Amino acid sequence: MRILQVVHAPRLSGAEVLAKGLAIQHRESGHEVCIASMLPQLADFDHSRSELAAADVLCDFPNAYLSRFGRLMHLWRCIKRFRPDIIIAHATLAALYVRLLPYAAPVVYVMHSGSNDFEDPKLKWAERFLSRRARAVVGVSQQNTHDYLREFGPHPLVTVIPNGVDLSRFQFVASALNLADRSTAKQIVQLGRYVRDKGQLETIQAFDGVLQQEPEARLLLCGVIEDKAYHETAMNLVDRMNLNERVTLCGPETNVAAILQASRVFAMPSHREAHSIGFLEALASGIPVVASRIAAFEFAREFPGVSLVDTMNPSAYARALIHAMHTPRAYRPLDGYTLRDTAESYLKVAQAIFESSGISSMSNWNRNQST
Repeated sequence: MRILQVVHAPRLSGAEVLAKGLAIQHRESGHEVCIASMLPQLADFDHSRSELAAADVLCDFPNAYLSRFGRLMHLWRCIKRFRPDIIIAHATLAALYVRLLPYAAPVVYVMHSGSNDFEDPKLKWAERFLSRRARAVVGVSQQNTHDYLREFGPHPLVTVIPNGVDLSRFQFVASALNLADRSTAKQIVQLGRYVRDKGQLETIQAFDGVLQQEPEARLLLCGVIEDKAYHETAMNLVDRMNLNERVTLCGPETNVAAILQASRVFAMPSHREAHSIGFLEALASGIPVVASRIAAFEFAREFPGVSLVDTMNPSAYARALIHAMHTPRAYRPLDGYTLRDTAESYLKVAQAIFESSGISSMSNWNRNQST
């Protein structure tokens, strides 16, 4: 099968990281795979681009920023060259653009947002017009699909496919576990885009309380600087609280597994998430986790070393971080949340689409397309 994945911009963010992982998994399973985008590649995606090239996955990204019409034409040229049997469009804008094009291949629209995109009247109108052009609507969380069905009514195929993590990259081994527990580095790490919903300001405020009991502690914040004003606010808060010697604010990092292994606690005070890949990576690494009490994290509440707290309360948040610094790493079963699980689920959706079209297999679909 020829699978085209479409993303908005190649960058280190949840939808794009998932698309990269799916592309590599599907290519290793023998499918022809291409990733296309509407915007040029960001520098932080360079390492991912190398991984895709090593896996023999094609990439078709524009070299410059394009107009709206230019983005449509770029996607159209990519589709005509690659001739996909199925298109997996990640996130709302990519899915809207792809469905405007007159190509017969079925489109799978994947909803990644932690909020309801269709609170925007323009996006809601566009989706009403294009809804049936998506042969399947996939939510990475139950809330995604609930929002979609509430806004647009019944659809032939709506399903939930949780994100997955590559366990071979993140899951601890016993020797690494013991080394991490003996480490003297008391580092708390938060990974995520600099936007208000990720809660970096709450972590900085709570960290001041951590230092009262753990004066050797350090805080590392890493992520794509999406909201420059918010990033500047975070830097100003660090300066105002005289934390410059203990807090480091970085841009996006590709060596996430190494950072998690070198850190003592993972913090994730998000105000809202759909199904965070970063959260799954932390769970797989065994690191103690302190996260907010939101629905997206509830599945991990009973896992060892995981604490869900009111991260808007600096004192409660600080106490949880201090406790986590003295908590050993732990194994967490992630059955159903591996990248392989996720990739196989997308292939099952593709098979369901072909069967609903009266075609018994993907190979028959390929033959029909060529006749």
